[in-house]
Amino acid sequence: MNYRRFGRTGWQISDIGYGMWGMGGAWKGSDDAEAMASLQRAVDLGCNFFDTAWGYGAGHSEGLLGELVRSNPGKQLYTATKLPPKNFKWPSQRHFTVDDCFPPDHIEQYVHSCLKNAGFESFDLMQFHTWEDAWIRDERVAKKMDEIKRQGLVRAWGISVNRWEPWNGVETVKTGLIDAVQVIYNIFDQNPEDELFPACEEQDVAVIARVPFDEGTLTGTLTKESKWPEGDWRNEYFVPENLIPAVERADALKPIAAAAGLTMPELALRFILNNPTVSTIIPGMRRVRNVEANVAASDAGPLPADLHQQLRAHRWDRQPTKWSQ
Repeated sequence: MNYRRFGRTGWQISDIGYGMWGMGGAWKGSDDAEAMASLQRAVDLGCNFFDTAWGYGAGHSEGLLGELVRSNPGKQLYTATKLPPKNFKWPSQRHFTVDDCFPPDHIEQYVHSCLKNAGFESFDLMQFHTWEDAWIRDERVAKKMDEIKRQGLVRAWGISVNRWEPWNGVETVKTGLIDAVQVIYNIFDQNPEDELFPACEEQDVAVIARVPFDEGTLTGTLTKESKWPEGDWRNEYFVPENLIPAVERADALKPIAAAAGLTMPELALRFILNNPTVSTIIPGMRRVRNVEANVAASDAGPLPADLHQQLRAHRWDRQPTKWSQ
């Protein structure tokens, strides 16, 4: 495992972290025993950054993270979670206000709720699970963030940016009030490089790259007929107008991966590792074999420059739609 500096915090974070959304129930087939085995295997292989949220099973995933930390006394594991918006609507929309989503009393309440779920006295990173840049202009938000930080309940603050809206965090980054940004960044979604990453570099803000496999298409395992169990979030996301072009674009990458002797997941992860602005990548890993394969990508490191340049031509700029939310 390789490590990178986590922005101005100075933490040394594994460049392959662990995304725990799949352990909250949105992806069907998750099993707690299997999840804990996978989490522990990640720790054993050097992963030290774990990202969860209250919204992943109303605290269930946070509970698993707490169990993991207590099972590994003496190991430096960095813990990150996210506060749900008061209106419990994902993602945010332009007309939502601070009072709709993150009034000070709600921030306070759910910081304590997240801590209780995990059994922690503090989280290393607390993030807003939805975000609008305009909210940072409300002095009450910054005041509450500072108050909670001074109480020792969190060590750093971050935001999680809406799908396909990396611009909707640039103003917040430039204020210097946050320490980390979580954003979708992968072979298809390269647009954070345009404005967000330069702002993060300027302010020394850490970048957490989420959705490295484009919700599964970049693993190369989906087809135009893919279906999931009833109640699985992917049935709502992969409507035909999304699934078909996504699979076609992923299929176009398969010959490139094969020529390089790489699996599709390895190609996807190592592409992201080419960008030094990224502090860590947080793929979802519900099975031990996924953990081992993803950590191996860290060991291999960034792609050769010519291969990375070839993949840049596969950028796909998309706009949020009803099904993408």
